[in-house]
Amino acid sequence: MSASEKGIDQETHKKLAIGLFNRVWDLLDKSERTQDEADTMVHAAHASRFHWGEVGTPLEFERGEWQISRVYAVLERPEPALFHAKRCLGICEANEIVDFDIAFAYEALARAHAVAGDRAKAEEFIALAEKAAESIEDEGNRDYTLSEVASVKEML
Repeated sequence: MSASEKGIDQETHKKLAIGLFNRVWDLLDKSERTQDEADTMVHAAHASRFHWGEVGTPLEFERGEWQISRVYAVLERPEPALFHAKRCLGICEANEIVDFDIAFAYEALARAHAVAGDRAKAEEFIALAEKAAESIEDEGNRDYTLSEVASVKEML
């Protein structure tokens, strides 16, 4: 059954995926959030990934998995953070996705391991993220990636 037969056309899936992804970013950017906002963040991240799964490409799939991992890491829930970080990396590897996306896949794994209290694994993935960041062409993206990796180091 096609998306339109299910009542949601491709453009609507795309708009929902983008809107939900951005809503999650707004909530991630908050220094403090209520339990309802934390719940919304989890649900919106999964919903965004679902809608990308209907109309996106592997690039959107892995970015959705990254965001879900980040949400769980922020909420200090290591098991789902690790699960989605591994999915993110797997999609990058299977589809030869590089540049900042692969660096952020390693960052997600480093962050998830840090939340889990596994310093050695976190440091392993920090090193991989930093190495991958060396290949990021855009200087702004490279600097941002390295700043996010540095924030994981601060967690250790």
